[in-house]
Amino acid sequence: MSERLNFQDEIAKNKVKSVILMMLIGVFIIVLGFVISLFLDPALFFIIMIISIIISILYLVISYYNSDKIALASVRARPASQSMHRQLIHSVENMSIASGLPMPRVYVMESEQINAFASGRNPEHAVICVTTGALSKLSKQELEGVIAHEMAHIANFDIRFMTLAAVMVGIVSIAAEIFLRSLWFSGNNNRDSRGGAILMILGLVFAILAPIAAQLVSLAISRKREFTADATGVKFTRYPRGLADALKKIRNEHISEKDKHNYAKAMAPLFISNPFSAKKISGLFSTHPDVNERIKRLEAM
Repeated sequence: MSERLNFQDEIAKNKVKSVILMMLIGVFIIVLGFVISLFLDPALFFIIMIISIIISILYLVISYYNSDKIALASVRARPASQSMHRQLIHSVENMSIASGLPMPRVYVMESEQINAFASGRNPEHAVICVTTGALSKLSKQELEGVIAHEMAHIANFDIRFMTLAAVMVGIVSIAAEIFLRSLWFSGNNNRDSRGGAILMILGLVFAILAPIAAQLVSLAISRKREFTADATGVKFTRYPRGLADALKKIRNEHISEKDKHNYAKAMAPLFISNPFSAKKISGLFSTHPDVNERIKRLEAM
């Protein structure tokens, strides 16, 4: 018999891993700053870092405070109706009570897929949106499992966490881009010696690879937050089978090319399952963990 997993341990473990990965992006920022300082005038170095931080903070303010509006508009969601979507609203109310969170605003989007997402800068400004496919294909327990997963994202402040990760990745990307462009216009003497040339090549390679590596770390954080939301959802429902069975239906359903047009690519990380991936298998460039691994962990709880 396989060892049983404790959802509290899973939550704690994945949160720690998320923080460690976030710190790794911070290391990229520090090392990139050091690399830039080796080649450029200190005044120009500070200008590059200040510009990178200002642009990233502007992104933070705009996306963070308008995340729910942007998300809902991108999928053309409409408010849930008390008469047409009674079971959905009842499920959200149940999970609101179970989690101790304020009742989020509830929306529905047109899509054949079984999917859902949560957004909003904090529990007081949160929204949950569910597809019409989820409403028609999921049982009451399965729908509550999905809702619990989305409530978990709200409880864990995942929008805030992932926005911060995006800002840090943005700082790395913008700083690297400005640095690479500035090299063409700077008369750096380090190029004249053999050692300087080698150092220049190493600096260029790091500046090119750092944004890619930071983005990969950000995707790894996204996958860990999904595992955390699964475990937190079980904490709310005390019934892991509900979400596990919903994920099995998601794994087995066919995604039509026509239905993919209902989704914006930038929104994919928010959903409980990647709306553009039919196989639901994870990789380095995936925003979501392998669905089979998610089901395996849930069934072991």
